[in-house]
Amino acid sequence: MLWLPVTLLTALSSATGDTLLKARFAHLTPGGMAVVRSVAPLPFLCPVLLYIDWPRLDPVFYQTLACLVPLEITALLLYMKAIKTSPLSLTIPFLAFTPVFIILTGWIVLGEEVSARGVAGILLTVCGSYVLHLNLGREKGLLAPFKAILQERGSALMLIVAVIYSLTSVLGKKAVLHSGPVFFAAFYFVLLALVVPAFVLPFDAKSRGRGKELARPTAAWLAVGLAQGVMVITHMCAINMVTAAYMIAVKRTSLVFSVIFGRLFFAEEHPAQRLAGASLMLVGVAIIATAKGQ
Repeated sequence: MLWLPVTLLTALSSATGDTLLKARFAHLTPGGMAVVRSVAPLPFLCPVLLYIDWPRLDPVFYQTLACLVPLEITALLLYMKAIKTSPLSLTIPFLAFTPVFIILTGWIVLGEEVSARGVAGILLTVCGSYVLHLNLGREKGLLAPFKAILQERGSALMLIVAVIYSLTSVLGKKAVLHSGPVFFAAFYFVLLALVVPAFVLPFDAKSRGRGKELARPTAAWLAVGLAQGVMVITHMCAINMVTAAYMIAVKRTSLVFSVIFGRLFFAEEHPAQRLAGASLMLVGVAIIATAKGQ
């Protein structure tokens, strides 16, 4: 059961990194935020990559990597846009849909099957997303919360991110199986630190103008890097210990942390309602994970 505390640490690190990014770097463009998020972990991941022994890498590893990188960059840009434009408590909880989509992608990519109990988990996750916007249901009718999911730009963007993450999670596990958890965590995110700026900066004039700020090791920059570094190492270690859906299910406790942090640091509205919705989504995720084990 070592994977459980390791995954909880992943969740806490993820929520902490998102909170720091929104608090200290929301003045940047989504591309600029993406550059900070990808480059800041370098001081913590490069020593790991230099210290560990490199495994023998086969063609499957490189093929998987080629699929992962463009998906990861797309998800990262959408993720940054979501947390920049909308409250954390209305964006991060929608990552709870990742295990819903993993039911399909896990079966296609890894041959992992799920029982019919997963349907109950899906329904609870959908109910939780409804509760997040429940105040609109009281004011504008029963269908208003579902309409709000699409109208709240950050919520809609994070749903797309959840779809992409359902692919990257299982592809990441495949890459881990063909390399090693610590090696892949360090190698992959060091690679992203090089690729993301090369992809973003030529198309983002505002970020190019802030080039020094994006790579300046301030306290906030280093804090984001540390949170991201801990998150990626623990993520890869945990997903190597257990079925992908189990690990991602527990990692999504980050959505509860994010609702709490959103209230504490940004005074976001309707905290009880959004915590209830996030908790329902988390229960749905847990049921999906249990279904995976059957």
